[in-house]
Amino acid sequence: MKLAYFDCFSGISGDMTLGALVDAGCDLEHLRAGLRGLQVSGWQMSAEKVWKNGMAATYVRVTTEDQQKHRSLTAILEILENSQLPAQVREKAAAIFRKLGEAEARVHDAPLEKIHFHEVGAVDAIVDIVGACIGFHALGIERFACSALNVGGGTAKMAHGVLPVPAPATANLLQGKPTYSNGVQRELVTPTGAALVATLCDAFGPQPPMSVSAIGYGAGTADLEGQPNVLRIMVGEAAEKVVPGFDQEITVIEANLDDMNPQIYGYFLEKALAAGALDVFTTPVQMKKNRPGTLVTVLCEPKDANPLMSLIFAETTTFGVRTYRAQRRVLPRESVNVATVFGDVRVKLSRVNGRILHVAPEYDDCRKLAAEKNVPLQRVINEALRKYESGS
Repeated sequence: MKLAYFDCFSGISGDMTLGALVDAGCDLEHLRAGLRGLQVSGWQMSAEKVWKNGMAATYVRVTTEDQQKHRSLTAILEILENSQLPAQVREKAAAIFRKLGEAEARVHDAPLEKIHFHEVGAVDAIVDIVGACIGFHALGIERFACSALNVGGGTAKMAHGVLPVPAPATANLLQGKPTYSNGVQRELVTPTGAALVATLCDAFGPQPPMSVSAIGYGAGTADLEGQPNVLRIMVGEAAEKVVPGFDQEITVIEANLDDMNPQIYGYFLEKALAAGALDVFTTPVQMKKNRPGTLVTVLCEPKDANPLMSLIFAETTTFGVRTYRAQRRVLPRESVNVATVFGDVRVKLSRVNGRILHVAPEYDDCRKLAAEKNVPLQRVINEALRKYESGS
């Protein structure tokens, strides 16, 4: 499977993405020909090699005669729908604009159909996003991953006035993704760049296992002090077939307890899972003053960490919690139904590269049937496994 890894050490924007794709081997004339399928006139595209703090990169310049800076999401989706673009390119570009529209709707607390794009509604921004999708298609890229994103800092002047960096829509798009700022006081991740990675990437963090066949450097317009203002895209074959959720970054929350009624644990576990925890478990520990205690561990997505920490303080007796980031690898899962003599049972399967690794009857289904039929639970489990393995 062909994989593209976005290395966003100096952020990401639409023109940087186009430049990196051209630098990685996408033919500029192929991009122009594909973009003519948009049936939107008044634009020109050129590319040149530039130097950014000693690093050679490709800068793609899109110039337009378009005077219309504001377009609704509906208008942009109509342009795509009426275009002559390949279906795969059209659908990918539409998904990116919808993701951006959803972020703007949340920021402005407005219905999606009422959203009008400002800078992103201009023809040059449309060309950036659609051109990137044409480039991905031309290079045969099927899967995307992204590094932690350097978002920059300070403020930036936009259609709504001077706004903090990252811009509200950018921050919304990158919620739950690993971001940081190394102190550069300017916008490094644009809403267009954020929408690209938020829509396309199913993994964020270190470079996944891959055999790199092409590397492209796309230049931004600004010159930064102390670092090259470029986006690096690494293209190659993934080391193994992976699925969304593979190598997911999570937050681990821990608290030590030695003075809480054990009856409360079950109640807290249910509330934590309902609040978005991926898992909750306890470990016996020996604490200070030679007291036996319990280590409570909560696993969650980074965006859910603060609400879950508040829940821990509210529902347990701890005075403090610890948090840290971790990587987890999740096997793809699916479910099939089997008909047993006791009734239907769902059976969970996990696969890697098409090979089934684990088969497990759904406990709740088996427990319900065992109680209804007054038979041992293990008998129902064994019957479900036998039915699955026999294929009947």
